[in-house]
Amino acid sequence: MKQLFVACLFVLPAMATEPHPDAKPNTHAPGPVDVPENVAYIVEDPTFLEGIVLNETEAELTGAWQYSTHTPPYVGIGYLHDQKSGKGENSVTWRPVIPEDGTYEVRISRCYNVRRATNTPVTIRHAGGETIIRINQQEVPEYGRLFRSLGTFRFEAGNVGSITISNDGTDPKQVAIADAVQLIPVKPRPAKPRP
Repeated sequence: MKQLFVACLFVLPAMATEPHPDAKPNTHAPGPVDVPENVAYIVEDPTFLEGIVLNETEAELTGAWQYSTHTPPYVGIGYLHDQKSGKGENSVTWRPVIPEDGTYEVRISRCYNVRRATNTPVTIRHAGGETIIRINQQEVPEYGRLFRSLGTFRFEAGNVGSITISNDGTDPKQVAIADAVQLIPVKPRPAKPRP
């Protein structure tokens, strides 16, 4: 019996391989990292993640941010840090294009260690207004050691909403990190049939 093997070609969206043009380049040599076991949690290609994923390469940068790869995990080619400077002046804003009105779980990715800011503000602008959540970037994120949930929010279709991470109010001795955001549609549960 002959076996037939069919090759399939899948075309995926182009992955960003160039750093953000407004960020300072990475100063760490390729290879050395502070926690080698976390390399396994790096998500090199965000197109394999669920929902809407925007990396730092698709964000608007305000102030001075620098690339690094020293502390995995991260999404894509690296992550941004505020260099412990410009406190209150640096921010990273993502403006996702929402395909349809609905509720989405908002997650944010970041690497973690003891040098990270413990009160980093994240502002979510959604259909119901604006919500500010301060996150501890020293804690291990619950999803793949990389993403943490900020909650669920209603967004209208289009690009009227945004997620902004900043270094406003963070300790001058600590580093604020920005990497990627993920919005996962929350499907309504089907109604139970009446008895």
